[in-house]
Amino acid sequence: MSGHNVNIYFPEETYQKIKPLIEQRKVSAFVNQAVKKELEELEKKLKKEKEQLKQRLIEVYQDRNKNEKLKKILRVYGEMSWEDISTELAAREKNNVKFKK
Repeated sequence: MSGHNVNIYFPEETYQKIKPLIEQRKVSAFVNQAVKKELEELEKKLKKEKEQLKQRLIEVYQDRNKNEKLKKILRVYGEMSWEDISTELAAREKNNVKFKK
């Protein structure tokens, strides 16, 4: 099995907890097992977060596509110039003022 040597620093408190529980020549195996376990949990968490993000993006996309009325309004405004919009809004405002009197 190939691998890499790594020096690990343990605070004295941690080392004193490891020393009586793990045999002298088994510390590397213990640390390797602990790191593997932590990595697996981290990978699961990241996979879950990625899946949640994917689902949220799908929901947003579907909601956006459902809003046909908004799409129609945006298409109309996209075809209109700013001058056309200003004229239309002014006309609507004028009509609203007439009806309020």
